[in-house]
Amino acid sequence: MKIKFHGHACFELTSGNTTILIDPYISGNPLCQVKAEDLHPDAVLVSHGHGDHLGDALSICKANRAAFVAIVDMVGQLSDAGLMKSIPSVGFSLGGTVEVGDFKIRMVPAWHGTRINCINGYALPVGFVISDGETTVYFAGDTALFGDMEKVIARYGIDVALLPVGGYYTMDIEDAAVAAAWLKTKTIIPMHYDTFPQIRTDLDKFKELVAKECDAKVLVLDPEEEREF
Repeated sequence: MKIKFHGHACFELTSGNTTILIDPYISGNPLCQVKAEDLHPDAVLVSHGHGDHLGDALSICKANRAAFVAIVDMVGQLSDAGLMKSIPSVGFSLGGTVEVGDFKIRMVPAWHGTRINCINGYALPVGFVISDGETTVYFAGDTALFGDMEKVIARYGIDVALLPVGGYYTMDIEDAAVAAAWLKTKTIIPMHYDTFPQIRTDLDKFKELVAKECDAKVLVLDPEEEREF
């Protein structure tokens, strides 16, 4: 599996003939170095309705006939608002698993705000456990630290954990280091930091904290950097 980082919490995952994009905050993202029209995924996953995560998802899906994948309540409300015309969708819910090309995607909880900003609606925030049969990635979304990371999500055998570390709106580096230990993951890729003044983060300190908690490797990706797992 190839993982490319587009800044903030936007990742592009590719395996076989399938590419999925997660939380495509492209337009207006000061860290992003790519244009929305240059992205051609087969599906777009959205963890929650805040503008820095829903972002350009609808326009990217429409341009590419890509599936919009999110919790069923968000899909329904966007459809009712007339924003899902000509966009295929996959609406499922917590604990459910769907197949998108070469990926299996399980929806798991996240603890965060529920607002869908563009329509003033509400839907639960979520995370995703994504597997291509060889590598399993946990995209935590925007979340606080919570015990199900250890009791439930770690059971799926997480190879790579994409964890928010910026604090203020999500867990900070201290809690993210604990999450890394609970998840028993091999690799942590930090996200949701440095985009705004409130979430400036000391990643060197984060690496030190993780080293005290577990043996996981912290891999910091620059925007547009890609790694293969």
